[in-house]
Amino acid sequence: MKPRLSNALHTALAATPLALAMIAAAPSAQAAPYPCQNLKIVSPYPPGGTTDILARLIAPSLQGDLGVPVIVENRGGASSNIGTEYVARAEPDGCTVLLGNNTGIVINRNLYKLRLDPVEALRPVAEVAAMPLVLYVNPKVPAKTLPELVGLLQKSGTYSFASGGSGSPQHLAGELFRLATGADLLHIPYKGQGPAMMDVVGGQVQMAFETTAALSPQAKAGRVVPLATTGATRAAGFTDIPTMTEAGFKNFVITNWYGVFAPAGTPPALVTQLHAAVAKALANPEVAGKLAELGSEKVGGSPEEFAAFVASEVPRWEEVVKRSNAKVD
Repeated sequence: MKPRLSNALHTALAATPLALAMIAAAPSAQAAPYPCQNLKIVSPYPPGGTTDILARLIAPSLQGDLGVPVIVENRGGASSNIGTEYVARAEPDGCTVLLGNNTGIVINRNLYKLRLDPVEALRPVAEVAAMPLVLYVNPKVPAKTLPELVGLLQKSGTYSFASGGSGSPQHLAGELFRLATGADLLHIPYKGQGPAMMDVVGGQVQMAFETTAALSPQAKAGRVVPLATTGATRAAGFTDIPTMTEAGFKNFVITNWYGVFAPAGTPPALVTQLHAAVAKALANPEVAGKLAELGSEKVGGSPEEFAAFVASEVPRWEEVVKRSNAKVD
C-alpha cells in the first residue's frame, strides 16, 4: 500500500479495475449469507465529519450486497478514541466494524495513554478513501490567498484555528503551519470536525484545516474561503487552489486515509466477505463519482496490503507528531 504523507514516496496501487478484480476473485465469500441480523458501522466522530460521510456513502451498497440492514452509528469523543475502542472490544463476529482513519489508528497512540493499541486490536479490512486537507478561513478574515494570510498573521495579534480534537491530522497540520510561519496561533479543539467547521463558518474561530470531502459543500456555498491544499498535487474539486508546496511551504504534504476495520480475531472468511462488499461499493459508479467529487484518491488492495500499509504509517505519523510539537490539551 502507499504512504499518505508524501505522494513522492509511493506508486498508486489502486483503481476501479483492481476493485472489480478483487470481487471476482472471491465469489464464494459473496455468495455466503452474512451471519448477522444487521451490520453496524461505527463512525468515531459526530455527524458531519468525513468518517460519517464515507460510512453513509458506502452503507447502501453494503446493505444490498450483504443482504442485511446496515446501520451507521456515531460514537464521537476523545479524538475518536471512544468509538475506536468500542469496536476493538466488540465481538469479532463481523457484526460491528469501524470506519476509522489515521487519527484513531496510528496517531493517537503517540499522544494518549490508550487502554489498547488500535494497530493490534483491530483487523484492517479495506481502505475506503484518501484525501488531502484544505487550509481555509472564515470569509471575514481579510485574506483571500495564503501569502495574504501569512502576512496578516505575522503583523497582527493572536488568531485561532479549530480542529476536531487534539492529535487529529487537522490539529497537527495547524501546529506545523504555526511553526512554519512563526504566527501566534491558538488551537481550539472540538469533539469532531463537524462542530469545528461550523464554528469557523460562524466566525467564532478564524481558520482550520479540513478534508476536501467535508469542506466541499461549505466552499461551494461560499461560507468559507479555501486557501491551499496539503496534497502533493492539486486536489480534485479544488483545482484552482494551490498546494502548500506551491505556496512555498516545503514538505508540507499530509493526506488523511480512511478504512474499514473489524475487531482482531474476526474470522478470515468474514474479513474476505466484508472486503469484497466494500470493494464492490467503491466500484459502484455513483460511489466512485462521489468520492472523486470529494477529492479522494482511488484506493484498493487486499486486506493484507492494507494491514501492511497501516503498519508502515505508524513511524511516519510518529515523526509528524514530533515535528509539530503537538500536545493533548
